[in-house]
Amino acid sequence: MNEMLVVDYLFIYSLICIWILLLINIILSLAGYRCYIKTLSYKEININKGQYPRVSILVPAHNEEKVIGRTVISLLRLNYPKDSMEIIVINDNSSDNSCEILKEIENKYKEYNIKIINTDKNNGGKGKGNALNIGLKNSSGDYIAVYDADNTPERNALKYLIERIHRDESVGAVIGKFRTRNKNKNLLTRFINIETLSFQWMAQAGRWQLFNLCTIPGTNFVVRRNLIDKLNGWDIKALAEDTEISFRIYKEGYKIAFMPLSVTWEQEPENLKVWFKQRTRWAKGNVYVVIKYMEHIFRPVSRRVRFDIFYFFTVYFLFLSSVIISDGIFLLSIFSYVKISVEGKFFLLWIMAYILFILEISVTLTIEKGESDIKNLMLIPIMYFTYCQLWIIVAINGIIQYFKDKLLKKEGKWYKTERF
Repeated sequence: MNEMLVVDYLFIYSLICIWILLLINIILSLAGYRCYIKTLSYKEININKGQYPRVSILVPAHNEEKVIGRTVISLLRLNYPKDSMEIIVINDNSSDNSCEILKEIENKYKEYNIKIINTDKNNGGKGKGNALNIGLKNSSGDYIAVYDADNTPERNALKYLIERIHRDESVGAVIGKFRTRNKNKNLLTRFINIETLSFQWMAQAGRWQLFNLCTIPGTNFVVRRNLIDKLNGWDIKALAEDTEISFRIYKEGYKIAFMPLSVTWEQEPENLKVWFKQRTRWAKGNVYVVIKYMEHIFRPVSRRVRFDIFYFFTVYFLFLSSVIISDGIFLLSIFSYVKISVEGKFFLLWIMAYILFILEISVTLTIEKGESDIKNLMLIPIMYFTYCQLWIIVAINGIIQYFKDKLLKKEGKWYKTERF
């Protein structure tokens, strides 16, 4: 009898947690849609010619020979005054041909302000945060922009970010949107593309619409130089340096704005091994940030920090534990090892949650041009039972790895995503 009660309570707990996060995401998606409608009527605010502020673009790169050439060329083609822009590539302890490729570009485009910083094993190879700090020390811009080494931003991407931050002193940073460049490669990249659209940029849009906050995604963003100097740069211990710097910007009282018209295209992992390692690093990094800033959830001055701590805690602890429990009970019930005795239409609630999951993502895809095709719509029902379940394994592994490193007093090891 007691065992049956435990199973019942665990089942109810899992159902409540799943519905909480589902409702949060539905609210964010609806708010994100409203943000999207506002974007359609966005009136471009041009800074007077000759008055564009100086921007330093930082590109951390480690063994990026497959993509770095295309990335730098795309940055050179940005619609931004050449004399107000410098491109700083931090070739971070690379052992491939990145250095030769960058030298060739530097010699070919001498009319542009390109700086190549080559680090070695003594001062480099310590992760993205460290590379960004090296680039920051060698920069001269009033604003700092960051692009990953696999990015190809659209021509107006930087211009939109600068125009947005330059006219609002309350904004400490502005983030754009990133899209999947290799989405048609295979089934995995199609799932990643759907995830990017629904769980990342739509959630960002919703959070900006409702709470005037966003979390820096790691690429296609700008931040005020005086602010990043005040913060002493990036936390080199943080595997999710983008999330961590966002929390410190919140603490300084600044907003992080969302500018969806600024778009960059990036390459995503094309096999499960690379995807698993990348997502595990994300999970470990976000757990680090949640634990580091958990105390701020009780401080009234940290309203934006409180919401994001609550959101990440819900995702990585409440939602994750509830899905593990519900999946476990489901599998055990198939073999009649356990039985749910609590009365109620719980199976119907689960079906409704699944349907809402499908509808939420389907609506999101209709907003993005060319994404609501029959292939994507057919993938959404499958995504819950495949890609989303894989994410659960990744999150569990990330949490275990984080606490294992803490127990053994090891620094988190930075995994550089393999390029294709």
